[in-house]
Amino acid sequence: MKNKNIFLTIVVLVLHGREILSDDGVLYVDYYKDKCPLAEDIVRRNVEIAVRKDPRMAASLLRLHFHDCFVMGCDASLLLDSFGDMVSEKLAGPNANSLRGFDVIDKIKYNLEEACPYTVSCADILALAARDAVVLRGGPTWDVWLGRRDSLKASFDGANNFIPFPNSSLETLIANFKEQGLDIGDLVTLSGSHTMGKARCVNFRQWAYEVSHEEYHDKYKRFRTFKRILRSICPEKGRDDVLAPLDYVTPARFDNQYFINLVEGNGLLHSDNVLVSEDEEGVIKKLVWGYASDEDLFFASFVNSIIKMGNIRVLTGFDGEIRKNCRFVNIKGEL
Repeated sequence: MKNKNIFLTIVVLVLHGREILSDDGVLYVDYYKDKCPLAEDIVRRNVEIAVRKDPRMAASLLRLHFHDCFVMGCDASLLLDSFGDMVSEKLAGPNANSLRGFDVIDKIKYNLEEACPYTVSCADILALAARDAVVLRGGPTWDVWLGRRDSLKASFDGANNFIPFPNSSLETLIANFKEQGLDIGDLVTLSGSHTMGKARCVNFRQWAYEVSHEEYHDKYKRFRTFKRILRSICPEKGRDDVLAPLDYVTPARFDNQYFINLVEGNGLLHSDNVLVSEDEEGVIKKLVWGYASDEDLFFASFVNSIIKMGNIRVLTGFDGEIRKNCRFVNIKGEL
């Protein structure tokens, strides 16, 4: 495999200098260099401990960043618990009984507050933890642009409306990503995050029991075998919380196996398989085949897309705040 540093070179060519202009402000690579020199080390150490204890946690931390950015932008609104009239995004359909890793973020924040009080935002922690989680499971590395501030509110309705569901159609997925300023290329590339982690039976049951005409042809024997495996794990009724790997070949590794699975018709979720089955124009299929045959190409594209995603409607400057506790907004009078 080629040296993964090539990906950083590609990013630097696209993003000029050591700062990046988002829709709402400027983020910097070295934002905490003087403010909190050990910030990235503290995040990395805690993520490493968590992932070594539970390899699945890498996928969970990456997912937190994704689900946060798709609702009001990358502002840590996802981390807020319900308080007063505000209903937490954690309770929304795509998140309830699904997201995990909040305790890891809490531990990171506690350690950062000990080292540098009121300095490192929860939104930046999510972005850094996502990067470190990917690297620890064999994926590419990249510079994380920092300086986000934390939201003062959450959006329960936004979480229900803008986060893709496991049974989403391709048309819906494209619309969800377009709403965030992300294109079809970003959709395909970021879907590659499903190369690690697991999903609940309730989220892949529809795909497991959906029958298409292709299954009646001998050349799809392997396709039918995969369906039988899923049905043995997930019955038509009950066992909603039983887990299956999103990538059944290398479930704990960040690689391009997800796209190989899609080419073979063996994606776990309906929203995975529609990238191929519902792409009538063939543009997405071409990307899927490209990533399936070239892991370096996927890694390079992933770096660009996740940096792009991490800059969705960020809060900077005097917008938002630096929370002391990621679960609650600061008490009036605090920074």
